[in-house]
Amino acid sequence: MNRIKQGDEVIVISGKDKGKQGVVISLEKSGKCLVRGIKMVKRHTKPNPQAGIQGGVIEKESMIDLSNIAIFNPSSKKPDGVSIKVSENGKRYRVFKSNGKEIKQ
Repeated sequence: MNRIKQGDEVIVISGKDKGKQGVVISLEKSGKCLVRGIKMVKRHTKPNPQAGIQGGVIEKESMIDLSNIAIFNPSSKKPDGVSIKVSENGKRYRVFKSNGKEIKQ
């Protein structure tokens, strides 16, 4: 079970975007993820009329390493760690390390 999942609210803990918050768009197996509005880069694209792509400078998100982000705890309004607990029936679920509350899916 991953500690950070798609759709989680995260906060950047190191790098040029330190302190910014965003939502995880996608995760890669290489340990990187896309976060909405974080690590924006400019891409220079050629126009492709057959595919309907207009040329120019496009600003989009770039991959950020999972070690540079932490899940955002809404009750404490701070970045927090994630722990995995197992219930009596064997189901695994994620909880915040600071207060032990379950992370909503």
